[in-house]
Amino acid sequence: MRKHLFGSSAILALVLIACGGTPTNSSASPAISCVNASALHRAYVVVQHSSGTTLQKCVGFAGDTIDGQSLMDQSGITFQTQTFSFGKAICSIDNEPAQYDKCFATSGPNWSMFIEAAGTWTVAQTGYADPKVMLHDKDALGWRYIAYEPSPSPPPLAKP
Repeated sequence: MRKHLFGSSAILALVLIACGGTPTNSSASPAISCVNASALHRAYVVVQHSSGTTLQKCVGFAGDTIDGQSLMDQSGITFQTQTFSFGKAICSIDNEPAQYDKCFATSGPNWSMFIEAAGTWTVAQTGYADPKVMLHDKDALGWRYIAYEPSPSPPPLAKP
Protein backbone atom coordinates (compact mmCIF):
# COMPACT_ATOMS: atom_id res chain seq x y z
CA MET A 1 0.00 0.00 0.00
CA ARG A 2 1.45 3.37 -1.00
CA LYS A 3 1.14 6.28 1.33
CA HIS A 4 2.02 9.82 0.37
CA LEU A 5 1.57 12.01 3.38
CA PHE A 6 1.02 15.69 2.75
CA GLY A 7 -0.13 18.20 5.36
CA SER A 8 -3.12 20.34 4.64
CA SER A 9 -1.74 23.59 5.99
CA ALA A 10 -3.43 26.33 4.00
CA ILE A 11 -0.57 28.75 4.50
CA LEU A 12 2.05 26.28 3.31
CA ALA A 13 -0.12 25.31 0.34
CA LEU A 14 -0.45 28.95 -0.69
CA VAL A 15 3.29 29.49 -0.33
CA LEU A 16 4.06 26.42 -2.41
CA ILE A 17 1.48 27.27 -5.05
CA ALA A 18 2.88 30.79 -5.19
CA CYS A 19 6.21 29.20 -5.95
CA GLY A 20 5.20 27.25 -9.04
CA GLY A 21 2.70 25.10 -10.96
CA THR A 22 1.38 21.57 -11.63
CA PRO A 23 3.04 18.96 -13.96
CA THR A 24 1.23 17.21 -16.84
CA ASN A 25 1.81 14.00 -18.72
CA SER A 26 3.35 14.17 -22.15
CA SER A 27 2.52 11.85 -25.01
CA ALA A 28 6.16 11.84 -26.14
CA SER A 29 8.57 9.70 -24.14
CA PRO A 30 12.15 10.55 -25.06
CA ALA A 31 14.81 8.33 -23.53
CA ILE A 32 16.08 9.71 -20.25
CA SER A 33 19.39 8.42 -18.93
CA CYS A 34 19.50 7.67 -15.22
CA VAL A 35 22.01 8.50 -12.54
CA ASN A 36 22.74 5.15 -10.81
CA ALA A 37 21.23 3.38 -13.84
CA SER A 38 21.91 -0.10 -12.46
CA ALA A 39 19.67 0.52 -9.43
CA LEU A 40 16.45 -1.43 -9.08
CA HIS A 41 14.11 1.60 -8.89
CA ARG A 42 13.90 5.01 -10.61
CA ALA A 43 12.42 8.39 -9.70
CA TYR A 44 12.34 11.53 -11.83
CA VAL A 45 12.73 15.29 -11.57
CA VAL A 46 10.87 17.33 -14.19
CA VAL A 47 11.54 21.07 -14.44
CA GLN A 48 9.53 23.40 -16.66
CA HIS A 49 11.01 26.86 -17.11
CA SER A 50 8.98 30.01 -17.73
CA SER A 51 9.93 29.76 -21.42
CA GLY A 52 8.21 26.38 -21.58
CA THR A 53 11.44 24.42 -22.02
CA THR A 54 11.76 21.34 -19.86
CA LEU A 55 14.61 19.53 -18.16
CA GLN A 56 14.16 15.95 -16.99
CA LYS A 57 16.47 13.80 -14.91
CA CYS A 58 16.19 10.24 -13.66
CA VAL A 59 17.77 8.90 -10.47
CA GLY A 60 18.11 5.19 -9.73
CA PHE A 61 17.83 4.06 -6.12
CA ALA A 62 18.06 0.72 -4.30
CA GLY A 63 15.54 0.99 -1.45
CA ASP A 64 11.76 1.06 -1.61
CA THR A 65 11.71 4.89 -1.58
CA ILE A 66 13.88 7.95 -2.07
CA ASP A 67 13.29 11.22 -0.25
CA GLY A 68 12.83 14.54 -2.06
CA GLN A 69 16.12 16.01 -0.82
CA SER A 70 18.14 12.99 -2.02
CA LEU A 71 16.33 12.95 -5.36
CA MET A 72 17.11 16.62 -5.99
CA ASP A 73 20.72 16.26 -4.79
CA GLN A 74 21.43 13.18 -6.91
CA SER A 75 19.69 14.50 -10.03
CA GLY A 76 22.59 16.81 -10.85
CA ILE A 77 20.20 19.71 -11.45
CA THR A 78 21.54 22.91 -9.93
CA PHE A 79 19.23 24.57 -7.43
CA GLN A 80 19.34 27.11 -4.63
CA THR A 81 17.28 27.05 -1.47
CA GLN A 82 16.37 29.12 1.53
CA THR A 83 15.26 27.76 4.90
CA PHE A 84 12.04 29.04 6.44
CA SER A 85 10.11 28.06 9.58
CA PHE A 86 8.26 25.43 7.50
CA GLY A 87 11.47 24.01 5.99
CA LYS A 88 13.47 24.44 2.79
CA ALA A 89 12.08 26.20 -0.25
CA ILE A 90 13.46 26.20 -3.78
CA CYS A 91 14.43 29.71 -4.92
CA SER A 92 16.21 28.90 -8.19
CA ILE A 93 16.42 25.79 -10.37
CA ASP A 94 18.71 25.36 -13.37
CA ASN A 95 19.68 29.05 -13.05
CA GLU A 96 16.11 30.39 -13.17
CA PRO A 97 15.90 33.00 -11.92
CA ALA A 98 19.57 33.82 -12.37
CA GLN A 99 19.32 36.38 -9.54
CA TYR A 100 16.73 37.03 -6.87
CA ASP A 101 16.31 39.29 -3.85
CA LYS A 102 13.75 37.10 -2.09
CA CYS A 103 13.08 33.41 -2.47
CA PHE A 104 9.33 34.08 -2.81
CA ALA A 105 8.72 36.97 -5.17
CA THR A 106 5.74 39.12 -4.21
CA SER A 107 4.99 39.62 -7.89
CA GLY A 108 6.04 37.58 -10.87
CA PRO A 109 6.88 33.88 -11.08
CA ASN A 110 7.96 31.45 -8.37
CA TRP A 111 8.63 27.70 -8.37
CA SER A 112 5.65 25.40 -7.79
CA MET A 113 6.20 21.78 -6.81
CA PHE A 114 4.14 18.77 -7.80
CA ILE A 115 4.41 15.10 -6.97
CA GLU A 116 3.48 12.43 -9.47
CA ALA A 117 2.53 8.99 -8.17
CA ALA A 118 0.76 6.25 -10.10
CA GLY A 119 0.28 8.55 -13.11
CA THR A 120 -1.38 11.41 -11.22
CA TRP A 121 0.14 14.82 -10.46
CA THR A 122 -0.72 16.53 -7.18
CA VAL A 123 0.26 20.00 -5.98
CA ALA A 124 2.65 19.41 -3.08
CA GLN A 125 1.46 20.43 0.36
CA THR A 126 4.95 20.40 1.89
CA GLY A 127 8.46 21.38 0.87
CA TYR A 128 10.62 18.98 -1.13
CA ALA A 129 12.90 18.30 1.87
CA ASP A 130 10.02 17.42 4.22
CA PRO A 131 10.53 13.87 5.58
CA LYS A 132 7.01 13.00 4.36
CA VAL A 133 8.07 13.44 0.73
CA MET A 134 9.00 9.90 -0.18
CA LEU A 135 8.95 8.78 -3.80
CA HIS A 136 8.53 5.21 -4.97
CA ASP A 137 9.60 3.54 -8.20
CA LYS A 138 8.51 5.63 -11.23
CA ASP A 139 7.28 8.58 -9.09
CA ALA A 140 8.42 12.14 -9.88
CA LEU A 141 8.95 15.60 -8.46
CA GLY A 142 7.72 18.25 -10.86
CA TRP A 143 8.67 21.94 -10.83
CA ARG A 144 7.09 24.73 -12.82
CA TYR A 145 8.24 28.38 -12.82
CA ILE A 146 5.08 30.47 -13.15
CA ALA A 147 3.23 33.46 -11.76
CA TYR A 148 0.63 32.64 -9.12
CA GLU A 149 -2.31 30.56 -10.34
CA PRO A 150 -5.10 29.39 -8.01
CA SER A 151 -5.07 25.95 -9.67
CA PRO A 152 -1.70 25.65 -11.40
CA SER A 153 -1.21 23.06 -14.10
CA PRO A 154 1.77 20.71 -13.80
CA PRO A 155 4.83 20.51 -16.06
CA PRO A 156 4.87 17.88 -18.78
CA LEU A 157 6.27 14.53 -17.76
CA ALA A 158 8.12 12.29 -20.16
CA LYS A 159 9.25 9.11 -18.48
CA PRO A 160 10.51 6.12 -20.45
